[in-house]
Amino acid sequence: MVDLTVNLCGVELKNPVIPASGTFGFGREFDEIYDISVLGAVATKGLTLEPRVGNPVPRIAESRGVILNAVGLQNPGVKHFIEHDLNWLRAKTRVIANVAGATLEDYSEVCRLLDGKVDFVELNISCPNVKCGGMAFGIRPESVEEATRAARAALEKTPLIVKLSPNVESIPANAQAAERGGADALSLVNTFTGLAIDIERRRPILANGTGGVSGAGIKPIAVRMVYEASRSVRIPVIGMGGIGCAEDAVEFLMAGASAVQVGTRNFTDSLACPKIISGLKTWCENHGVKRVSELTGALKLK
Repeated sequence: MVDLTVNLCGVELKNPVIPASGTFGFGREFDEIYDISVLGAVATKGLTLEPRVGNPVPRIAESRGVILNAVGLQNPGVKHFIEHDLNWLRAKTRVIANVAGATLEDYSEVCRLLDGKVDFVELNISCPNVKCGGMAFGIRPESVEEATRAARAALEKTPLIVKLSPNVESIPANAQAAERGGADALSLVNTFTGLAIDIERRRPILANGTGGVSGAGIKPIAVRMVYEASRSVRIPVIGMGGIGCAEDAVEFLMAGASAVQVGTRNFTDSLACPKIISGLKTWCENHGVKRVSELTGALKLK
């Protein structure tokens, strides 16, 4: 019998598989396909203080092994989420509320409104698809630490996860900055910044111009960054970036992740997460692993 439970910041998850923010909504649509209570947690779409309509269309483009998105954090606003979706989602599984904003004051207020109501807050300082805020706070270690401190000050009861951008000079430096700022855990990687061109029109495919690159093609880079981050801090790391099967999840765990988030794969296979959970159990059984948590940091370099 394999124990799939993991402990994240003192909160027990029934398994380490979490749909990533922006790829799962608030879970209602997927719950029509399978009971989402099987998940370790759900990371909500990015929540802002006021509702956002997002970027103009087209907002999604495909490329070889990846997709580009520039949705622009479309969401109904944090108060609508609390009133209409939170209780339903909490009855199903653990809730990771992804928080975005244009200013530090925005981040702080959204965190304050969510404090004590969700299991975790995930501070999104790494979104490349908005014109202000977003990734701007996640580039330099100094701004990472500042944004983390602002969120930490607004949270008295809820563990804080900081979602790191891969579009930086040093992942270890930014991971350490988030830890200094009071982060209880890290999640990475968010999407890379990319550009897709319509060569007939000689224009960008996305109305926004650039967009966030995700999907199977980024996985080796994401695994490397999770490895670097996990060895530079003392707090847990949640890994993501191109996970499509149980074996991909095992790679991230061995690289140092305590849990994983599954993003783009949800678009091409609505049953991706339950398949990965089942596959993790089978992989562990076949390899004599009694507890999935034993895999965290199990990478052997020699």
